[in-house]
Amino acid sequence: MLTDLGAGPKETLPLWRMSLPGRPLTGLTVLVVEDSRFASEAVRLLCLRSGARIRRADCLRSAARHLQTYRPAVVIVDLGLPDGDGAGLIRQITATEPRVPVVLGISGDPQAGDAAMKAGADGFLPKPVESLAVFQQAILSALPAEARSIGPRALPDDLIQPDTSGLRDDLTHVAEILSNAHDTAAIDYIARFLAGVARSAHDTALEEAATALARDHQAGHALAADLARISGLVQDRLATVAEM
Repeated sequence: MLTDLGAGPKETLPLWRMSLPGRPLTGLTVLVVEDSRFASEAVRLLCLRSGARIRRADCLRSAARHLQTYRPAVVIVDLGLPDGDGAGLIRQITATEPRVPVVLGISGDPQAGDAAMKAGADGFLPKPVESLAVFQQAILSALPAEARSIGPRALPDDLIQPDTSGLRDDLTHVAEILSNAHDTAAIDYIARFLAGVARSAHDTALEEAATALARDHQAGHALAADLARISGLVQDRLATVAEM
C-alpha cells in the first residue's frame, strides 16, 4: 500500500528561511518504505511534528511504483521487507541520478546499520524511532550544505508514542502469517518483522521470543516450541491491545 499525502512529481529543496519555527523539515517530502504500521505511524508523527509531508510504501514493489513517478527529498528504507532486502533498494536509489538527497536505513536490528551504510545510505535509524531530535538531526545532517538551516538550532527533547491501532494491525498480521508458516521464507520474515515490532513497542519478552526463533531457525533446530510460544504471546498482546 502506498499512502499519497500530496507532493508533486518534481520536488525542490526548500528555502530554510521560510521554515516555520520548530519545524525544520518544512517543505520536504519523506517516503518511508516500511511494512510495520506501528513503525510507520511513528515516522508519520515525527514528520508531522517536523513540518514534512509523508508517503508510505509497505514493500519494494510499492516503493518502485512511487519512485517511478515522484522524487521525494528523503527516503527511509526498512532493511527487512516482505518481498526482499531493503539494502538492495538503498543501492538502487543511491545509484540513480539525480540522487535522492537523503537516504536512511531503518531496522529493529541495530546490527543492520552496517548493511545500510555499505549499501550507500546516508545514515541509519534503529527502532524504536521516538526522539524528535534524533529524527530531525539524521535528516538535516545528511542534506546538501545549501539546503541546511543557517545558525544554531534548539534541539527538541520530545518523544512520540504512536497509537496502539498500528500495533494491533502488526500483531494481527503476524498472527495471520503464523497460521500458514510452513516455509523458510515465512519463518525468516516472522522473526525479523516481530523483532522490530517488539522493539518499537518496548516488549522485551516478545523481542526475546523473536530472537530465539531466528537463532533456532539458523541453527536448524526444531521450531515447534518457538512458534507456539510466539503464537501465545501474540494472542496475549492482541487481547491486551483490544482492551485499550
